[in-house]
Amino acid sequence: MPSGVGWLHRQLAALLQAELAPAAVRLELWDASSPYAAAQPPIGTLVAADARTLRAVLVNPHLQFGECYVRGTLRIRGELARVLEAISRLSLLPTWRERISSKLAPGNSVQRARRNVHHHYDLGNDFYSWWLDEQLVYTCAYFEQPDVPLEQAQVAKMDLICRKLRLQPGDAVVEAGCGWGALALHMAREYGVHVRAFNLSHEQITYARARAVREGLARQIEFIEDDYRNVTGACDVFVSVGMLEHVGLRHYPSLAVVMRRVLRRAHGRGLLHFIGRDIPRPLNAWIRRRIFPGGYPPTLSEVATRVLAPARMSILDVENLRLHYARTLAHWSRRFMAAADQVRTRYGEEFQRAWELYLAGSEAAFAAGSLQLFQVVFAPAEAAPPYWTRAEIDRPRRHGDTEEAFVYSVPL
Repeated sequence: MPSGVGWLHRQLAALLQAELAPAAVRLELWDASSPYAAAQPPIGTLVAADARTLRAVLVNPHLQFGECYVRGTLRIRGELARVLEAISRLSLLPTWRERISSKLAPGNSVQRARRNVHHHYDLGNDFYSWWLDEQLVYTCAYFEQPDVPLEQAQVAKMDLICRKLRLQPGDAVVEAGCGWGALALHMAREYGVHVRAFNLSHEQITYARARAVREGLARQIEFIEDDYRNVTGACDVFVSVGMLEHVGLRHYPSLAVVMRRVLRRAHGRGLLHFIGRDIPRPLNAWIRRRIFPGGYPPTLSEVATRVLAPARMSILDVENLRLHYARTLAHWSRRFMAAADQVRTRYGEEFQRAWELYLAGSEAAFAAGSLQLFQVVFAPAEAAPPYWTRAEIDRPRRHGDTEEAFVYSVPL
């Protein structure tokens, strides 16, 4: 049983409520009392089960909010994503604790990167199949219309990437971080390219290889269970979707070396699709502990100066799809909650609550603007851009099309 609410607890509650007041979120203590005094009704309520929870959330909210929610000592009354979005808008700048932790965070060596990937991606293909689309695409979808189904939006995202890269039949493509292989398969099937796709997740690579065989694409795609730092050989196209967040600032020089080494200078081109920030800030401490160890969402300037410039690449196009990711996460959250009983049975109550919070909290972060989703198209500095105008991206180009291949260089 929780202890009574004494004078000190009420003072601490008043401090926390003052922090929450701009979000119109109400704090309720374990005796059902609340310091909320605003005239407008709250959009939701945080219910603290005991004094320990109150102290923990007040002292270290970026870590303990999630930990207390997972343990069930902090409950949210109201629409979860809406409450989390309101709270996300309270703190768009890094705290002193985050600045210190980012300096102390260990780098993602090959060994650590393998452990990090295993922690998140090797939870079992069944788990992800319960709430992702049928192709197991675990990155931001592209909604050409807001109400299109998730499956259609994921295919649209893959095709958007292919068009931005101006893929041509016979192109040699390197994909760094391929997930369950959907993009590699789409590129090979629809655009007639040859792909070498790299990934450290054994379960994902095994799944992708089996799918390539089933679909008759094994001769066009080589799925390689290895780290991006070990990529060798020349390619026409370098693409990475959802992998840069796992690299970490310390290892951006390694990625730059790889890109410079493998991408052909005359007509090479590439695309980075990644979760990012507007200003430097580490990933939420609770998400790093529970969900994405080693994760770091970079700013555009960090990618430009620490990856692309050292690799001697020129930025050709930048697009921000953050609201598309908020919508993608809303789809995932609904599907996840529909499978909540299966998740609890297989993985336990705390695991289910952790992923529920992670998906809803990520949706809130993209909706609030504390996280961004960038697509950056680039090419070697000495190469001509792969399209004359951006409007060419909107013209679908598939394997077997009769129109002429694009011209890499145009005489003046």
